[in-house]
Amino acid sequence: MTIESNRPIDERDAASARNLRIRLLNDQLRAFPFPPRGQMVFTRGVAALPGDDLGEVLHQVQTFDAFSPDNDPHGEHDFGSFEHSGVRYFWKIDYYDLEKTYGSPNPADPSVTCRVLTVMRADEY
Repeated sequence: MTIESNRPIDERDAASARNLRIRLLNDQLRAFPFPPRGQMVFTRGVAALPGDDLGEVLHQVQTFDAFSPDNDPHGEHDFGSFEHSGVRYFWKIDYYDLEKTYGSPNPADPSVTCRVLTVMRADEY
């Protein structure tokens, strides 16, 4: 129960707050994809891009905001796709335990979660 209202906390409220926390952490990682927020990895096709193209692809990952119920059904901002120079790209955030051996026990808790942002060409999926 909440202290303020003595109203029972609805499971939907708790899930919504959890998803909002995950979304915030994911948006922070996309804006600054370095420890302690997590890490970023590229597939070979992305790593081989010339500097200007790589910079534009990373900019699109950072500024992506075309989230919808189709590509973001849980509201976590953990996936996106876009096109650059006629090539479709995907980015995806996965949640691991701190040793990156298993999935995170709680993706809303950064003290037990290592976020990994993967950027790839769609044809590498």
